[in-house]
Amino acid sequence: MSEETIHPIRFLLSDMDGTLLLPDHSLSQRTIAAVRALREAGVFFSLATGRPPRAMLQQIEALGVDVPTAGFNGGTLVNPDGSILVAHHLPAEAALITLALLCDQPEVEIWVFADGEWLLRDPSGPMVPWEQHGLGYAPVVVESFEPFLGRIDKIVAASANAQLLVELEARLQPKVAGLAQVSRSQPVYLDITAMKANKGDALKTLAAHLGVALEQTAAIGDGGNDPAMFEVAGLSIAMGQAEEVVKRQANLVTGSNVEDGAAEAIERLILHRQ
Repeated sequence: MSEETIHPIRFLLSDMDGTLLLPDHSLSQRTIAAVRALREAGVFFSLATGRPPRAMLQQIEALGVDVPTAGFNGGTLVNPDGSILVAHHLPAEAALITLALLCDQPEVEIWVFADGEWLLRDPSGPMVPWEQHGLGYAPVVVESFEPFLGRIDKIVAASANAQLLVELEARLQPKVAGLAQVSRSQPVYLDITAMKANKGDALKTLAAHLGVALEQTAAIGDGGNDPAMFEVAGLSIAMGQAEEVVKRQANLVTGSNVEDGAAEAIERLILHRQ
């Protein structure tokens, strides 16, 4: 990890999967201790993830997060008491365009998140068990996504064919330009959310809510949905296993998630300088 002069950090916004969490979705004791030390030092800490809010509860409790968090890539900001601070739904037009493109892809599983549920039409998809393990709850099988148009928080295209998702991302972006955000939160997940549902806007909103200047904020992540917060944070940190295009958009690069890279960044780049 290289080092450079930074402002004292008062607020850290962190991605979850691939950043704080190990590949089995667990938190290491070093990461838990680093976040605890951060909070004891008076630095605000929160989470920004592509996950739905209800799939963050275990980590919020384990880390002692006591400020609003950002689910659905920033589409839904949730207060500590569970009430909604901000919510941005995917426009129906963008949802229809997205679903029309994805339905012709046999290698892609289509998941829709709406009304607090994980919705799908085919529960036998090979990636369903892994997603259920990560989320901590089961999907709801529906015959059609049409009844949920206008209330959709996120559409996910999931596929073990990572290159196919790269190609679909490039095809879909111009079709929903100005209507939706399209980004790969992980190599096997392509997320489609509302325009305001991005981690950059989430960081701005949360920093203002906490009374912290943007130059005193830090952001850490590994996925294609994380550079949005890198662009506005005073300090941006990419995980060691992130794709090169993500690393190039961060100020610094730390170790991978299996090397406790997030804890290392907290210890050396934030706590050490407080």
